[in-house]
Amino acid sequence: MFLLKRMMAVTVATALLGWQSLGMAQSLPDFTDLVEEVSPAVVNISTSRAATSSPMAGAPGMPDLEGMPPIFREFFEHSFPQGPQQQPRQQQPSPQSLGSGFILSKDGYILTNNHVVEGADEIFVRLSDRRELLAKLVGADPRSDLALLKIETDEDLPSVRIGKSSDLKPGEWVLAIGSPFGFDHSVTAGIVSAKGRSLPTENYVPFIQTDVAINPGNSGGPLLNLKGEVVGINSQIFTRSGGFMGLSFAIPADVAMDVVEQLKVSGSVQRGWLGVVVQEINKDLAESFGLPKPAGALVAQIMPGGPADEGSLEVGDVILEFDGKEINMSSDLPHAVGRVRPGTEASLVVMRDKKRRTIELKVGALPEDDAVAASSAPAEAVPSVASNRLGVVVAELTEQQREALDISAGIAVREVRQGPAAMVGLRPGDVVTSLDNQQIESVKQFEQLTEKLPTNRSVSMRVIREGRASYITFRLAD
Repeated sequence: MFLLKRMMAVTVATALLGWQSLGMAQSLPDFTDLVEEVSPAVVNISTSRAATSSPMAGAPGMPDLEGMPPIFREFFEHSFPQGPQQQPRQQQPSPQSLGSGFILSKDGYILTNNHVVEGADEIFVRLSDRRELLAKLVGADPRSDLALLKIETDEDLPSVRIGKSSDLKPGEWVLAIGSPFGFDHSVTAGIVSAKGRSLPTENYVPFIQTDVAINPGNSGGPLLNLKGEVVGINSQIFTRSGGFMGLSFAIPADVAMDVVEQLKVSGSVQRGWLGVVVQEINKDLAESFGLPKPAGALVAQIMPGGPADEGSLEVGDVILEFDGKEINMSSDLPHAVGRVRPGTEASLVVMRDKKRRTIELKVGALPEDDAVAASSAPAEAVPSVASNRLGVVVAELTEQQREALDISAGIAVREVRQGPAAMVGLRPGDVVTSLDNQQIESVKQFEQLTEKLPTNRSVSMRVIREGRASYITFRLAD
């Protein structure tokens, strides 16, 4: 009897577990219809180019590494055994399978990543029915890593539907279709991990982060929502091993479609630019600037001759809103400004002198090379004076230093002794231009300010190091 009861209990438990598993399975999405609908519009992209061989060229199956991002080159160099060393020799152009793309419209416009086709002599598109067509490069935008292609056919082509990436939410299911390692129409799925990510390689694209498995060859393929709409273009992965590690990044469809329209019209893309260097607001900076919470973009430096320099923005302003968009993190600002057409009058809400202000500013065009800040070696300074409260020895700036840094005020750090300055990382050669939100005109004024600094609250200091300005904070004890 005991054995019978035990068997019945096990049977009931198994049944309950089965029902629970069935319920979980029923809650998971079924991608089959979506894949069947969209796959015909997904294509494989290959290129040919005249190139010289390298020591890696002898590795079986080794793709052409030219034009690939470093993260992908590193992946292939670790994944393929090196062939025998060869002397460089001229090779005939041969097609190399590099990535994916998708058909935007029935007349043959195709979107892919710029790094997939960059530097190619010829671009080939392989359709889902195995036909290969020669594609024309309409235009490319290296900043967003997008390229627009065009193929010519006598028939209407299958195309994708474009969704709104702004409607995506973290935790939402998404799907990728592409050609990883040349395996056409491979399907992987996952969820949206985060939105609005900035990557070190590009500050003007608010990337969608997912955990969808993306590998070399997926680049340029579509990221789809459960409606079968394209909400992103798979572009990059983050990896320490060379393979997929759960961090994939896609260009939002909203950004991509704006780029596509500009490429169709002019073959290039223009972005808005303020001409400022901004930094993140942390808890201490927020307290120092009178903010209720760490939010906004702190203007640490203004580029000479840029839109901000010609407008009414000032160093030390904290940008809280740009053109009606709230700026929570400093990385939000380039995303918002970049999508505004140059020449547009934009409204900014800033915190200045612990008061909110609204200013108007004409947005400029982002230059090709926006690394404007230049560094210069410090010239000889006049004899220095020690400020024992901060533990720093400072000196007046020479005229040559002022001209090199394009500043009218500030003092030079000659020596850092034990004290608060050393603790916050101040270095000899740094130039201090403001302390506790007050501009520094002379060594004497700096000494006076340090004697009056408050205790037990955050104090900000603006420092120029090797031509680049930033704010640091410290706190003095009683």
